Amino acid sequence: MPQSTTTTAGIPAGPSHSDNLYLKVFSGETMKVFNKRTVLKGRHRERTITSGKSAQFAAIGKAAAEYHTPGNFILGQDINHGEKVITIDDMLISSTFVSNYEEAMNHYETRSEYAFQMGDSLAQAYDQHLFAIATKAAVNATTGAVAEMGPATEDKIGATPSISNIVDALYNAAAYFDATNIPDTERTAFVTPSIYWDLVQDGSFLDRDFGNEGNGSKSKGGIYRAAGIEIVPSNNLALNFGTATLGGKRSGADIADYTVDGTKSLVLIMQKQALGTVKLMNLATEKEYQVGRQGTLMVSRMACGHGVLRPECIRLISAKAP
Repeated sequence: MPQSTTTTAGIPAGPSHSDNLYLKVFSGETMKVFNKRTVLKGRHRERTITSGKSAQFAAIGKAAAEYHTPGNFILGQDINHGEKVITIDDMLISSTFVSNYEEAMNHYETRSEYAFQMGDSLAQAYDQHLFAIATKAAVNATTGAVAEMGPATEDKIGATPSISNIVDALYNAAAYFDATNIPDTERTAFVTPSIYWDLVQDGSFLDRDFGNEGNGSKSKGGIYRAAGIEIVPSNNLALNFGTATLGGKRSGADIADYTVDGTKSLVLIMQKQALGTVKLMNLATEKEYQVGRQGTLMVSRMACGHGVLRPECIRLISAKAP
């Protein structure tokens, strides 16, 4: 007599089936959250390397024009060259452990929340490190790799500035960038959420009489551009970096690259060429089922480093006495 085919109820729900589905969905959700939560991704120079511990960004100075005297031999001129090397930091991770018991009881809802939290933590650290190096460059008036590159600047507009003072400082920053030959495209002004809503309420950049009909509105609760600069709010701008945020590590040792007090920051204006990020390992999620612990360890990780490429493309507006 032929044997009946036995259906085992535990097989579809076991690790061999459940794990495969878990990784595919979980990894995708983590990357989706990271791309949504970071505000600096795509607003600075990013480069991926396949090996090594650092990447070189070449800097070339300006050429000068001159008159030629008939009969004189043209010798050519010396053009300054320099470089900026960005070194990879230690691997940044976010992890969680999911037991089989918890997964069986509330698999889908728990997975989604864990994915959000892990992706969000990496996004926040990514932004915080970039804001920290930009703030530090402005506070220290960091100069570039060649003499033609000017320093990063800080505009101190007083300890208790009004919204009108901030609006004036934004226009002054745009004028400064124009006078310094900074490209007028891909400029971004990062502001604290309170400043963002003050600008919306103030309405200085929402005046339809001056052609800003498509630049947001009070009813929609948004503003897009000011003085030709994109306005982006972020909670990660005005922080005491290195104390209230994740510090930096390289080769297992603490580094001071991301250590600066940015609590007085109001607006950070940057052009896309200001900062650079070198990625050795892009955001990815790995998993390992551990029999001894009866659950799955999941790790989201990335390895990257950040640096200032063109400091003159950075201007910080701060609440400090001039």
